[in-house]
Amino acid sequence: MKSKDFFRKFVSAYLWGHLFAMAVVVLLVCFGVKYGLDVYTHHGEDITVPDLQKMDYKKACDLMAQRGLQIVVNDSGYNKRLPADCVLAQTPRPGLKVKTGHVIYVTVNSALSPAFAIPDVIDNSSVREATAKLMSMGFKLLDPEYVTGEKDWVYGITCRGRRVHAGDIVSVETPIRLVVGSGTFEDDYEDADFVTADEQFVADSEMDDFQEVTAPPAEEEQP
Repeated sequence: MKSKDFFRKFVSAYLWGHLFAMAVVVLLVCFGVKYGLDVYTHHGEDITVPDLQKMDYKKACDLMAQRGLQIVVNDSGYNKRLPADCVLAQTPRPGLKVKTGHVIYVTVNSALSPAFAIPDVIDNSSVREATAKLMSMGFKLLDPEYVTGEKDWVYGITCRGRRVHAGDIVSVETPIRLVVGSGTFEDDYEDADFVTADEQFVADSEMDDFQEVTAPPAEEEQP
């Protein structure tokens, strides 16, 4: 190709038109990405997270919709002093600044108290171990009941006056009581023959009322 022809194609409107169009496309992409990300991330928008604690869940949902935020229940708890379906806790905490559409996770109060299975502590642990395990699960313990047996050894659990066993489901709001060994044992001679006062009376009444009387020896006659 001659240099004249090359120069003619280099300065042609067709080539420069394509170059200009490419430059415009690049600029549009750059501006589109910049402003598009600002719109997508809600750049410059700050919404204060409201305090939802102790608020009814439905009212909390309406408030979140008005603020442009989302609410999701991720856990439940139980507080007998608060009404059912009220918010117990939230994340993020109140007062933080978030963007539109941010998700607020809440813990809602359950209508029923939680219930758990009694762990395997009966005749398997000391009173200290059983107490720590049961209280960590949320159970309320009454003063222990002491019975004859090894000191501080758990022999049973009672709930409302009846025996419960490992695996039984019991509400944490229902107090339970440990049956614990007192450290004393029954005497080994409990099977020996003992005579009570009543038995002695019967034995005495069955005795013969007459006793053999032996006459005194006769006196020898004087010569």
